Amino acid sequence: MNLNKVFLVGRLTQDPQVRTTPTGQTVCSFGLATNRIGKDPTTGETKKSTEYHNIVLWRRLAEIASQYLTKGSLVLIEGRLQTRAWQDRSGNRRSRTEIIGE
Repeated sequence: MNLNKVFLVGRLTQDPQVRTTPTGQTVCSFGLATNRIGKDPTTGETKKSTEYHNIVLWRRLAEIASQYLTKGSLVLIEGRLQTRAWQDRSGNRRSRTEIIGE
């Protein structure tokens, strides 16, 4: 059995960007920042680190998010990891890992 499940709690780094695909589906994307706080074992100093995530929502969930969320909103996201790969205009291979909200 395989499992691809992600739970994140964090704050939006930007207002949601809403688009409509050529087939008429609504898609919403935004950045999410999550923080982790811990102590350095050698110095005892408190350290804070931040991770940034790319979130993508589809259809009705995208519409709801665009209606209620703004930059700085605290949200819980449940979804799955997905990596896209493409070739840019310069011919370089690019990839991006996103969380597809469910």
